[in-house]
Amino acid sequence: MASFPTLKTSAVAQYPARRSAAFRNQTLRFVDGREQRHRDCAGPMHRWEITLARLDEDEVGRLAEFFAENEGTLGNFAFTDPWDGHIYSNCSLDMDALEYEAVAEMCGATSLVIRENRA
Repeated sequence: MASFPTLKTSAVAQYPARRSAAFRNQTLRFVDGREQRHRDCAGPMHRWEITLARLDEDEVGRLAEFFAENEGTLGNFAFTDPWDGHIYSNCSLDMDALEYEAVAEMCGATSLVIRENRA
């Protein structure tokens, strides 16, 4: 399985970065007004918003190649959480378009959203 590419510093993210965890809960409301709640998955769903700046040509190329290989949201890969080092083995990009900004000569920037997948 593919892994999210690291930067030349061996990091997967730069500051500022965001991480969130959400539970997928469902609520059934009955005609008499009572409610029943249940969870769709065993644990929280993780999501990371990563902003990358001052990328050199090689880093931009590796990210573009990774995005093309995954075909946007279609593919899945392993992602190492930059906060605690935990490897999430089933993640996907949460976007079908990747935009790069040329900040200066051989200096680019982009942002990515990664989500954990659950069956």
